[in-house]
Amino acid sequence: MTTITTKDAVEIFYKDWGPRHAQPLVFHHGWPLSSDDWDAQMLYFLNKGYRVVAHDRRGHGRSSQVGDGHDMDHYAADIAAVVKHLDLRNAVHIGHSTGGGEALHYAARHGQSEGRVAKLVLIGAVPPIMVKTPANPGGLPIEVFDGFRTQLSANRPQFYLDIASGPFYGFNRPDAKVSQGVIENWWRQGMMGGAKAHYDGIKAFSETDFTEDLKIIDVPTLVMHGDDDQIVPIADSALLSVKLLKRSTLKVYEKFSHGMCTTHADVINPDQLAFISS
Repeated sequence: MTTITTKDAVEIFYKDWGPRHAQPLVFHHGWPLSSDDWDAQMLYFLNKGYRVVAHDRRGHGRSSQVGDGHDMDHYAADIAAVVKHLDLRNAVHIGHSTGGGEALHYAARHGQSEGRVAKLVLIGAVPPIMVKTPANPGGLPIEVFDGFRTQLSANRPQFYLDIASGPFYGFNRPDAKVSQGVIENWWRQGMMGGAKAHYDGIKAFSETDFTEDLKIIDVPTLVMHGDDDQIVPIADSALLSVKLLKRSTLKVYEKFSHGMCTTHADVINPDQLAFISS
């Protein structure tokens, strides 16, 4: 396997496909998944002539199942190590859900100042902050995320099946076209990772405040979100993020779910391509 070892001795698995001279696209996956969640995008952009790179976050997929460092600062530092190892420049960083927060935090704290980031794409992304606070009254109550932790601890396999077969892809909607393969692939990716990383990751994706990161970013940023996202509600995420970004474009997809990169790749991929190539 292709891996790099971070300063704190964590092995990070990554994929690196395509011509080395081509513009790199770096994909950041959501919780509790792996780089495999980007199959439909990586193959699409590979066939368009791009270099495509994706990693498994620490504790996820094929990366080390370490017991600590499951926070946005470590996530950003880990991908910075991959980017430096591959010497990626003029890269477009594309993040979904938790990966959107990771991509943003990386760009704000590492990539932008190093001149390595050309553009950002945030899809169903968690910024500015998910949890309800005095400064974020429209957020989800902490009890929602406490419930996630309780269910993960009690029966992680069933919890993951319930997410994938229900709200993640909108398969709980009356008119949904349910794909058993998609459900099982989500479950497979989740169960590849470590329970400790996934448990700690709930705090990372729900309680990290990305407000200052959003303000720092000055590269063009495409914000894509489904208006039927049941995991990261659009009103307290994308609609707020675009107000803080200096150079943002917002695309809202009617009746699309949180997992729209999989269920509607035929729509999402060309829209990304149009932004990346513009």
